[in-house]
Amino acid sequence: MMNIVLASTSTLSGQDYLAYLQPVMKDLFAGISEIIFVPYARPGGISHDDYTKRAAEAFSAVGIRVKGLHTFEDPATALRHAAGFFTGGGNTFLLVKQLHELELMDVLRHEVEKGKPYLGTSAGSNIGGVNMQTTNDMPIVYPPSFETMELVPFNLNPHYMDPMPEIKHMGETRETRIKEFHTQQDVPVIGLREGSWIEVKGTEIRLRGELSARIFKAGKEPYELPAGGNLAIL
Repeated sequence: MMNIVLASTSTLSGQDYLAYLQPVMKDLFAGISEIIFVPYARPGGISHDDYTKRAAEAFSAVGIRVKGLHTFEDPATALRHAAGFFTGGGNTFLLVKQLHELELMDVLRHEVEKGKPYLGTSAGSNIGGVNMQTTNDMPIVYPPSFETMELVPFNLNPHYMDPMPEIKHMGETRETRIKEFHTQQDVPVIGLREGSWIEVKGTEIRLRGELSARIFKAGKEPYELPAGGNLAIL
């Protein structure tokens, strides 16, 4: 029975890192004293050590210790022995490249499918989808594959933003970009707004938080799914 949370962001405006997710973290990792953190996305180019320290400080507030995956001589074995996982945000291209090159993507997927709890934020949520091709990130590196863990039967677009008519921006909107994706693939896409997350418990997949999500399907008009809505029927 899978036990997963895929959140749009790690930090809401004016709050500390992971603060809004603390109740979720307590529930997701109940009974677990230590987890492994996957720091490969490196937001802003931060080092693996510094990123792990940030995660460890946030998890200490809920009584959980954190070890960075990069500190293990054999990371695949570390994943197999871990009780739970957190993958943070940053650059999805870099995260996916490292996971594939270290041959860890399938290992992590297998452990999560066995029921070990998994929390992802932003890039860490992107890798829960079918592939990473609806990320907002710049392609700063070239991963061997765009395929990710396919823990859910759709892709995510974290940090989803609606068009703002008051801003005279003439470039493409998120909706435009996702429609471009659907000229090439038919994978559904969830536009996940800030402060929202997807909760997977076994075969049940629900939208959590206070906001609706924007649902995109190839060849159909996008629509809004209210908070609490069922994502397993897409």
